[in-house]
Amino acid sequence: MILIDAQGLAASRPNRPLFADVSITLSDGDRVGVVGLNGSGKSTLLRMISGDLEPDVGVVRRGRGARVGMLAQLPVLPSGTVRDAVGEGWRGEAMLDRLGMSPLLDSPTDQLSGGQRKRVALAALLVRDWEALILDEPTNHLDLDAIAYLEEWLANYVGGLLLVTHDRHVLDRVTTKVLEIDRGRGYLHQPAGWHEGSGYAAYLAARIEREEQAATAEQARRNLARHELAWLRRGAPARSTKPKARVDTARAIVDQRPQAAARSGELGLSLGTRRLGSKGIELHGVGFAWPDGAPVLAPFDHVLEPGDRLGIVGPNGAGKSTLLDLIAGRLEPTLGRVVRGRTVQAGYYDQLGRDLDVTERVRDAVAGDKGAPSIEDIGLMRRFWFDGDAQFAPISTLSGGERRRLQLLLTLIEQPNVLLLDEPTNDLDLDTLRALEEFLDDWPGIVVVVSHDRVFLDRTVTEVLALDGAGRARVVRGGVAGWLAERAANSGPNIRTGTVDVAGQRRPVGLRSASQPPTGTPGRGAIPQTSSSKSPSTMRRQLGAAERDLERTTQARDIVADDLAAAGGDHALLARLSESLARAQAAVDAAEHRWFVLAAEAETLGLVV
Repeated sequence: MILIDAQGLAASRPNRPLFADVSITLSDGDRVGVVGLNGSGKSTLLRMISGDLEPDVGVVRRGRGARVGMLAQLPVLPSGTVRDAVGEGWRGEAMLDRLGMSPLLDSPTDQLSGGQRKRVALAALLVRDWEALILDEPTNHLDLDAIAYLEEWLANYVGGLLLVTHDRHVLDRVTTKVLEIDRGRGYLHQPAGWHEGSGYAAYLAARIEREEQAATAEQARRNLARHELAWLRRGAPARSTKPKARVDTARAIVDQRPQAAARSGELGLSLGTRRLGSKGIELHGVGFAWPDGAPVLAPFDHVLEPGDRLGIVGPNGAGKSTLLDLIAGRLEPTLGRVVRGRTVQAGYYDQLGRDLDVTERVRDAVAGDKGAPSIEDIGLMRRFWFDGDAQFAPISTLSGGERRRLQLLLTLIEQPNVLLLDEPTNDLDLDTLRALEEFLDDWPGIVVVVSHDRVFLDRTVTEVLALDGAGRARVVRGGVAGWLAERAANSGPNIRTGTVDVAGQRRPVGLRSASQPPTGTPGRGAIPQTSSSKSPSTMRRQLGAAERDLERTTQARDIVADDLAAAGGDHALLARLSESLARAQAAVDAAEHRWFVLAAEAETLGLVV
């Protein structure tokens, strides 16, 4: 049964079009993900299809009696309490608990944060019956437990689903089709058969194929243009007898240009970083409670060393953002102390966008106190994909992802050597996420990440600090994969609070009791002492360097081997290349041996290699 049929939709915003002639039909069982660059009009498209916004061009039809539920990017709640906003009795309360909102059942909706409002609106949507659901970034502000529940719920939903999300795990698990908006056009991707993977996998394969076809077509055009140009440049007598139609065709081929890229160049995140000394940030017996006495963090110790990649995980309300504020110095601990090295320069990428003045223009925000942007500032904006009119756009007109990208620019322009990232993946498009992951992979400073994005955490952090929601914190070895595996092994009746029933008493899994004092010396959280003299962070850096050295020497050997295979019968060249290949292989063997030695040493520290 067709639930929604949208044909020939078009939209624009001041000074530029968003998309044109985009069509989509949503039927029972369809689960369609919408992807595209920030500012391409994804949220606008969803609002048009839901009926919240009239399209500039095109028409949207609904099936007879089809009820359509919409989760907006910035939802508006009715006045009253959270319980009243969701309704549906015990079903509503159970859904709120699933989404981490039970402690706020009787709180007024006008006192909720943006993330809390989003969760309440999502709960109100999921407890009611709809033939079709339209969801704009539903995973934002959810913890990993809530995302896992939502993912399972959506995978089993029998109606029609249309969603925008940056969460690649959800896209791959849930979608049967993907609608891509690229340079104002819509492309619908779906697997050839049920065994061919998800809609997201079909989108990735089709995008690669489209880019390869465009590159092939452009190469063919250039070859033809060179041929036609040579024909045009032949002597004057010959040119005077050339057919006019052929001349016009030749000039059209020469003058033709390929379609402009959606963005110019790669995202220019590498703006330099200040030198970080041997001392990073140390937390000694740090604890925190709000003025009303409500405890957030029990005292604990942790040391952040140069090169550390720490992910902070835990349920909503466990104190993850509060801990980032303590590390950054925005909050002072109520117990213990935070010691920062003299060279530490922290950059805070905040999920709330509290550093953005929405009344300013993009160029004014980048220029800061200078008044007018310098040539370097203009170049910097272009590197962050703020070209032309986008530099003069008021921040209030930017999409959520464009605001996040601007905030990232303002964070990195200060050249920090400690990056504190609070939900960095919220609202960013997939290309920006990949660029950020690659940037962090080689960045020399300290990185601390709070994120619900499993893929992003898995690619960017090597160590996890788990907060249990009851104030306790501990380090989990093996990164986010190790933490998820441990939770799966220890999951009990109450996965949200991380507790199991032991001898009739409910206690947090694997966490020290509140009465247990913190360790007296600053160390690596709960990492045990070993016979190795190296710290885990030093070991990880050396392992990373060894891996890169092994990859470099292997590539160099393969190049020499290819040259040797193509040398033919030149005996002198064969002899030289054979000697070069022997030296290259020796370098590979040495690099491989060093990696094995370091890997064995890392295992004695309990690190996952």
